[in-house]
Formats: sequence, structure tokens, C-alpha cells
Amino acid sequence: MSKARLIITAVTLEGRSQAEVARDYNVSKSWVSKLIKRYKQEGAKAFEARSRKPHRSPTRAPEDTIEKIITLRKNLHKAGLDAGPNTIAWHLTTHHAITISPATISRHLSKAGLVIPAPKKRPKSSYIRFEAAMPNETWQSDFTHYQLADGTNVEILPWIDDCTRYILNLTAHHRITTPIVLAQFHEATKNHGLPASTLTDNGMVFTTRLSGAGRRGGRNAFETELRKLNITQKNGAPNHPTTQGKVERFQQTLKKWLRAQPHQPETLEHIQHLLDEFTDEYNYRRPHRSLPNSATPAALYSHMPKATPQGSREHDTHNRVRRDRVDSSGSITLRVNSKLHHIGIGRTHARTHVLVLVQDLNVHIINATTGEVLRDLTIDTTRDYQPQKHKKLPNP
Repeated sequence: MSKARLIITAVTLEGRSQAEVARDYNVSKSWVSKLIKRYKQEGAKAFEARSRKPHRSPTRAPEDTIEKIITLRKNLHKAGLDAGPNTIAWHLTTHHAITISPATISRHLSKAGLVIPAPKKRPKSSYIRFEAAMPNETWQSDFTHYQLADGTNVEILPWIDDCTRYILNLTAHHRITTPIVLAQFHEATKNHGLPASTLTDNGMVFTTRLSGAGRRGGRNAFETELRKLNITQKNGAPNHPTTQGKVERFQQTLKKWLRAQPHQPETLEHIQHLLDEFTDEYNYRRPHRSLPNSATPAALYSHMPKATPQGSREHDTHNRVRRDRVDSSGSITLRVNSKLHHIGIGRTHARTHVLVLVQDLNVHIINATTGEVLRDLTIDTTRDYQPQKHKKLPNP
């Protein structure tokens, strides 16, 4: 039996005074008086404990603000954009001059049934994050696949700034190749200047140096251009995509937005039009939660000082050792700057096993069995076939 029931019974049925009952049950006389008054007004309901929730909350958000929160959530979600409490708070402050905490927004979203409980994630403090201090200090890139409405696969190549997440270049192609990577990199540098470094994975379109299985070969055209421009090239560890985490996360955001469009792209031109539209939205109107005060990428990129390439890479030589076999025509092939060159050694050495020592354009070819030097040369990049230089015989 509850204490309220005992007190009411003692006063109404036993006829005891309120002061005596308050003293015996160690409660205030005012509370006993309120219980008796409630009993006379409500009857048996007075035995039940009342909620302590206030009838009104002076700090509660106005109804029109709550409606704006719900509307923003639905519109952002429909557009394929981030619709979390921080983003909604940014839109309310920026576009409606309403300041409200993300925690309050989260509470109203939950109350409206618009929040789906998600599994607990690792706390952000447990991650080791690397971030460039200045725009153009590091550019990240990594192409991704997307399927058109008719089932055709295309590949999307982004270049983004590591510091500000600003989209520098975003294009779609039937298939990404090294020449395309180089052309789009040049387009980005024409509009935004040279970066101090680049960060990509170990895809063949970015590098021919390393793979999970070991060394592949010399520099491709993209690597050669970076060296010529004194731009430091960085590649993530094989099978470790989190090194390029910013561009990987960017691709998720992009695909979510593309899938939310009312008409899925049917041609390469159509998807490029959507990519241009997304670039404008992402750079100038979409707040980025990873940036200070959830700023837009363009707000930071346009106002911060830019990094530039430092030092020279003239002494940054690329060495490799390759085992090969001279073909029946007396030559071997060597890929340099993404182009295949044929090196003449002589038919007398056909089928001979050789060691090929390469330092940038300087090539040293040795008989793998005897150690005899078969040829020393510097690759002429303007020619496919690298002929042997024969001495002219004196006239008789």
C-alpha cells in the first residue's frame, strides 16, 4: 500500500488530524493537505503518483522551429544529402537565423520517429586521422564505378583537396586510363594551381612501382609528370584503403546523392551533367561536418593560403632490376612513361637470358649467365625502336 493511500485513509476514515498524521509518517503538513484536497476532487485517482513533468517548458523550441527541423530532415534526406542534427543546425543558423543545439534537434527527430537506431560505432577519438594543414598540400584521388540506367558501367574520377575536401575536378569516363588521369590532373592544376603532393592507391593508372605482389616496373606518364613538376607522390599501402579515407568517404556521399536523383543517368553526358551539379552543391552549399564550424569546402579553400611544391626531385631516381629473355628478333621491350620501347641487342643473342638494370632512362643489359655487358644506352623517348649504334668501317 502506498504512503499516499495510508495518509488519506488515516485522515478520512480514522478521523485523525492532518498534523498528527504528518508527524507519524514524517511528511510535511502541506503535503498531507494537498493529498486530502486531491482526494476530495479526484477520488481514487489521488492514490496514484502524479508525474513530475512540468505543464509547460519555457526553453522548449517553438512549434514552427520544430516544423522546420522535420521539414529540413525530410528534404535533405530526399535529396540524398546528409540530414544529421549538425547539418540541420547549420541550415537553421545559416538560412533561418535560428540557433539551436544538435542535441535538441536529435531529440525532436527521435520524438518524430525519424531516427533509426544504428549499431554503436567506435568513438572518433579512437581513430588516428591525418589531415593536411593547408589547401593544395595534398590532393587525393581514386576512381570508382557507377552503373547507368541501362546497365552500362562507367568510372568516375575525383580529385579532392585533403585539407578542405574541396572538389577540384570530377569527371566520368567509360574507362579510366593513365592518359585520362594525367589529363584531368592537368585540368585541375590549370584551375587551382600545383599541389605540393598527391595521395592515391596503387592502381596501375596512378603508379607502376609497387603492388601487393611486389615491383611492377618504371614510372608511368602520370608519375613522370609529377616528378617533372617536383610534386611529391604518395601511395597508400597495398590493401589498405583507409589511407585514402577522405576520397573513399567522398565516393559514398556522391553515390548516395546520385541514387537519390529522380532520373538515373542514361548516358555519359547525363551523368557528367549530374556530377557538375553535385560539385556545385558539395563545394558551395553543403556544410561539411569534418570542417571547422561545419563550413562549406569552398569557404575554406578560397580564403586559406595555398601550399606549393617544395624542392626539386631531380635526384629522385627510379631504379629497377628485371629478368628478361631476348626474343628471336634480337630485342627486348621496356615500358617507360607508359610507352613500350623495343631495344635492339642483336640476333646473335636471341633467346639469351638477360638482366636489365634501369635507372630512369639509363639502361644496362647484362648476359645473366656470363655477366657480359650486352648493351648500355639512354632511352630516346621519341622513338619506339632503340637501334644499336654500329661503328662505321673504314673505306678500303
